[in-house]
Amino acid sequence: MSSVNTLRGPIDSSRIGTALMHEHIMARNPELEQNIVHPEYDEAAIFERARKSLTSLHVDKGIDTFVDLTVLGLGRDVPTVRRLTEGVPLNIVVATGYYTAKDLPTYFHTHAPDGLVGKTLGGPDVLEKMFLDDLTNGIPRTDGVKAGIIKIVTDEHGITGDLDRVYRAAARAQAETGVPISTHTNVHFANGRDQQKWFKANGVDLERTVIGHSGDSTDLDYLKELMDNGSFLGMDRFGMEFVLDDESRVDTLEKLLAQGYAEKITLSHDAGFFSINTPPSWRAKHTPNWHHHRISDYVLPELRKRGVTEDQITQMMVVNPVQVLTGDADAAKAAAVQAGIS
Repeated sequence: MSSVNTLRGPIDSSRIGTALMHEHIMARNPELEQNIVHPEYDEAAIFERARKSLTSLHVDKGIDTFVDLTVLGLGRDVPTVRRLTEGVPLNIVVATGYYTAKDLPTYFHTHAPDGLVGKTLGGPDVLEKMFLDDLTNGIPRTDGVKAGIIKIVTDEHGITGDLDRVYRAAARAQAETGVPISTHTNVHFANGRDQQKWFKANGVDLERTVIGHSGDSTDLDYLKELMDNGSFLGMDRFGMEFVLDDESRVDTLEKLLAQGYAEKITLSHDAGFFSINTPPSWRAKHTPNWHHHRISDYVLPELRKRGVTEDQITQMMVVNPVQVLTGDADAAKAAAVQAGIS
């Protein structure tokens, strides 16, 4: 049986269970936080709230695995996440990758293979080395915690310049390790098409990719095209109603399920417990449903009301995550049998 690396070490694929595939615990900006004291950043209070919510997510909502796609550029801090989640009964998969829509920091330019420093050092691109080290040797300062997934981004600028370099590093790391690639997209620019075109041209198996934030779109033809080409869809922003209301998100999902696409969809929220960019007071007022319980509390009951079957829900929440995280069709079939899907 296949295994998946988590915050507490590798687990057998049979333990993945019900999974949220695109989440965050905290998105941070260390440089800003060192120089701007945000009145709402209270670590003890955030830890308490997060532990309570994450524990309830498992105990009360039946979620077993939580994929935290916070990477460099979003303030990845795995030692803090490990401390925060001590005793929390969830499998937490952490990610490698880089979050930028356009430019990389100067370090990655000076240390590029043809950069001021890099050309004197030789060896692989520092981005590729970082991704591979995170996946195979362990993330720095974590006593060997290994990433289990790669996260990369495309937005309004497309895959140009620095982004192409990030994608090349991700593709090489994916090819060497077999882990999946999960993406950020902006549906207003149909980034999923650009990503698939790049992946196909550079030898990335689309079956090992999740096109993220696809649930921001109501364009069925676009969404079906991405799935027909092989990728999974991340319908992963439930509760983020300042982008698209949840009724529209559920409507779109219901239509895709009615057309037989349950085997290519994953569900999640892209939510977190603290971000200096959208602090808790703003979220409470402007997007109160954006939290990690929204799928359990609203989306699944609403789907059931509309006639979506338990097998379809289990396919999206249990079987597909196993397929994505392991790339092992036999493990996914075993998960389906274990979950009672005929």
